[in-house]
Amino acid sequence: MRVFNVRTAWRAVVCTGGATALAVGCASPDRDDARQLARPPAPAKVTGRSSPVTPAAGRTQPGHTGVQQAAFRDPAPSGTPGATALSSPSALDDFVRLAVEQNPRLSKANLAIDAARGRHLQAGLYPNPDVAVNWDELGDRSSPDRLGILTAPRVSQTIVTGRKLTLAQAVAAREVDQAALELLGERFAVVGSVRGAFYEAFTLQQRAEILAEVVKLAEDAAAVGKTLLDNKQIARLDLIQLEVERERFRAELQSVRRELPGAYRRLAAVVGQNGLIPAAVKATFDNLPNYDPEATRQAVLEYHPQARSARVGVERAQAAVRRAEVEPIPNLTVSAGYIRQFENRSHDGAVGVSLPVPLWNRNQGNIRAARAELGMAIQNVGQTENELAARVAAAYQAYAAARERAEAYRKELIPRAEETYQLSLTAFKGGQFEYLRVIQAQRAVAEARLEYNRSIGEAWKSAAELSGLLMEELWPVPISAPAPAPASAPAPIPAPAAPPKPGAGPVVLPSDVSKFP
Repeated sequence: MRVFNVRTAWRAVVCTGGATALAVGCASPDRDDARQLARPPAPAKVTGRSSPVTPAAGRTQPGHTGVQQAAFRDPAPSGTPGATALSSPSALDDFVRLAVEQNPRLSKANLAIDAARGRHLQAGLYPNPDVAVNWDELGDRSSPDRLGILTAPRVSQTIVTGRKLTLAQAVAAREVDQAALELLGERFAVVGSVRGAFYEAFTLQQRAEILAEVVKLAEDAAAVGKTLLDNKQIARLDLIQLEVERERFRAELQSVRRELPGAYRRLAAVVGQNGLIPAAVKATFDNLPNYDPEATRQAVLEYHPQARSARVGVERAQAAVRRAEVEPIPNLTVSAGYIRQFENRSHDGAVGVSLPVPLWNRNQGNIRAARAELGMAIQNVGQTENELAARVAAAYQAYAAARERAEAYRKELIPRAEETYQLSLTAFKGGQFEYLRVIQAQRAVAEARLEYNRSIGEAWKSAAELSGLLMEELWPVPISAPAPAPASAPAPIPAPAAPPKPGAGPVVLPSDVSKFP
């Protein structure tokens, strides 16, 4: 009897948020028809900073691009000293850590790998032998005791030919690889979503702080306007305009404050702990990553788990075609048994060999279907790459537009608006401008800061999506020279010391605005 030795090599990779060690690939037992898959290349980190280039999977990214391997660590099991629960997370790293440790999407992907490994194991198992007991010719009168012929035991074993088990395991090994890549894709999809939800909440939080300052300024301006109206220095229409602006900013502030709890709840849901709602988040808008569109596209198409899974799918389809082609090769069934003949009191033996004859069914339909699925797998590679390229293009388009708009406000519009405000205030002190001209300049500064907040927030959300596509483990990477923050809000505008009219008493103004700053 031919003995088949099954040789399986496992490669393990541990995901930060996994509960168990994950099998990344399975080596096929056959070297010719099921070659061993190489270890999946390291996740890429592509930024626009001039970092040193690290080769990955035999390919080098453009010179301005750094490729960094993601850091996978063994998760500490619950109940151990290393597993510390974050009761009130506030920083981005805290939310990411919670997501990769406890998000149900990653636990589900872990179980999918275990299921694929089980199918791989089952595909290489040999058929079980059959054991039978036959008692023939019972009651035969020619036998003295009419016991007939006893065959016990009769053992038969199917001998698998054509390396069918080897090729079946090759197909299952590719499924294990695809399941591991699915886990990798789920991991960074979760991480990217957490980052985007985090900066969405932080943007609203910053907007609420800016609006609170603007409301304070609008209230001060309305109070000063009322004083000026009492002194006949402005018309009532001007005061109404100031009060309308104050109410408009108050309404916007209330709207943002109502949106904030929803943003916090969405962040908790994306993390996977919907009951762990933060009270606030801590971050900064400094160090926005700088992405290059072409380098980003190339890195995503090369290293993204969906692209790699599609390429592994071609190998799986090729192995499935080879498996279908060897199916017509007949398997042998050998049998042997011990026979006790009670008629002539003899002890005999029996052996046999049988095999099916592939006369009508030569697996033609399955072979045709497997070849068609191979063509579909090849086309799926191009389809997946096109979809990834479209996602990168959309994310980069939003990122680049928001970044450029934010830079314009930070470098040009906010400084000019503040300069206009300072000049207007100086001219107002000298009696050259009306009070409303200063108020308009102050409002322009506030609106520029609000627009900068919106633009920089959109840029960070789009950058978070790009970081998930690029599988960036460390994000954002600190740099030595952080970008300067926009200028602070202007101080409240004081009311002028109006000269008393003839026959009138002195003008009484609020104590905090009775002097120029």
